[in-house]
Amino acid sequence: MGELIYELGEGISGGGVLTVAMTGEFTMDADFPTSREVVRRIDSFGVSIECVLFKSRDIARWDSSILTFLKDVTGHCSSRGIAWDVASMPGGIQRLLDLASAVPEREGIRKKTGDASFLSSTGQAAMDIFHGTLEMLGFIGDAFIAFLRLILGRYKIRMKMFFPIVRECSVDALPIVSLISCLVGLILAFVGAVQLVMFGAQIYVASLVGIAMIRVMGAVMVGVIMAGRTGAAFAAQLGTMEVNEEIDALKTLGISPMEFLVMPRILALAFVMPLLCLYADLMGIMGGMAVGIFMLDLNFMEYYNMTKASVNLNSFWIGIFQSFVFGILVALAGCLRGMQCRRNASAVGEAATSAVVTGIVAIVIATAVITVVCNVLGI
Repeated sequence: MGELIYELGEGISGGGVLTVAMTGEFTMDADFPTSREVVRRIDSFGVSIECVLFKSRDIARWDSSILTFLKDVTGHCSSRGIAWDVASMPGGIQRLLDLASAVPEREGIRKKTGDASFLSSTGQAAMDIFHGTLEMLGFIGDAFIAFLRLILGRYKIRMKMFFPIVRECSVDALPIVSLISCLVGLILAFVGAVQLVMFGAQIYVASLVGIAMIRVMGAVMVGVIMAGRTGAAFAAQLGTMEVNEEIDALKTLGISPMEFLVMPRILALAFVMPLLCLYADLMGIMGGMAVGIFMLDLNFMEYYNMTKASVNLNSFWIGIFQSFVFGILVALAGCLRGMQCRRNASAVGEAATSAVVTGIVAIVIATAVITVVCNVLGI
């Protein structure tokens, strides 16, 4: 067991100097006084204690328990304005105490002492939005400059890195795109049939599904799927590289992360998205055709001819253009959030979540803008 021996002396300035001599074993399975007992003993002295000296007097064994004990007692002394000294303790204990005292409080773990005012919170939120907007515009500008450098032949994209990204964005995404697009076509056909059957106009289900899928829904659904799948993957990949300081290593070697990491992902997704949109359009039309044939008593040729007569090239090119824009927006959102990732494990998940939200919001805004422009132009 461990024992403490107290010796009270007189200090230079007239206060008391308390010497705490420690002897015996101070381990987890040993019996020794707790820090609360020592604190009560310090407070019980009638004279004012100006310093507490800890000395080792034949300590047989010790482990982390003695560090916790000393940390609690010295913390109490510091809060009371009492000096303390562990210079007479073994060197290992001194070094571990120094390490424990040298670790700064992590940002985000520090608890707030009071709630901020409404005006302060509003101003801070406005400043965060302003700085986030500036950072986003700067990232888009850097991406545009990198694209110009690529066009002018200032650098070349490594094909060994580009093609795996293309495969990840295209072939690996076909199952989920097939399922979602087919179900969307089914839903559109069912919703349209509820009203059209009442008037005996179920043949127009083919027009409804064909126009909706080719003009808007095919591109939008592929964009949302890729935002949740590929955009989050881009953010997680770049965020992990940021945590592992791989991006800093590229900068140290004089390699631009924008040209080496970001541009291949943007170009790959912009190239693949129109192809995925065409595939989604086909699957959506097939889903609507299944409803028309098996539930509305339409034959294959009737449905095919009605779809062919309803769809025009304007709707086709609008859908392709939207998918191309969505690909750029999703890739930019994923890469931006990945490059903004902080250097801890939880930040990678936050970056992936933020990339999905940013990508979907960008898709919705872009869809609204393109729809209004097409309406103004009459196409």
